[in-house]
Amino acid sequence: MDQAEFTVRTQGAGLYEVTSELRQWVRGQSTAQGLLTLFVRHTSCSLLIQENADPDVRTDLQGFLTRLVPRGDHPDMAWLTHVLEGPDDMPAHIRAALLPVSLSIPVAGHAPVLGTWQGIYLFEHRDAPHTRRIAAHLA
Repeated sequence: MDQAEFTVRTQGAGLYEVTSELRQWVRGQSTAQGLLTLFVRHTSCSLLIQENADPDVRTDLQGFLTRLVPRGDHPDMAWLTHVLEGPDDMPAHIRAALLPVSLSIPVAGHAPVLGTWQGIYLFEHRDAPHTRRIAAHLA
């Protein structure tokens, strides 16, 4: 059983790829096959496995979630009561409630078993830069 924690510094809302860091860590572990579990330790961001070839996919995902759950200062969000931390905070919590905060990825041959175009991303939902932590467990 191997465990680690990864730090991701974001520059605001968007998808931040962490695939290479996770591949490197898995490659160095004693466990050649098993299950990699990832868990983000925050309530206003998510984890995703998504296409990593065309950056338009990330742009469209961000645009879709912004339309689905607009900022708190948008007229459609006037019903929000948790507004003390800014107009991006409660929408970030809603987005994180809709998307996964943990992932399970098979490992074989000291590598995550991902499809050709799949990457692992931290999806930051807040507007300001944050330091995010992802716990990793390989067993």
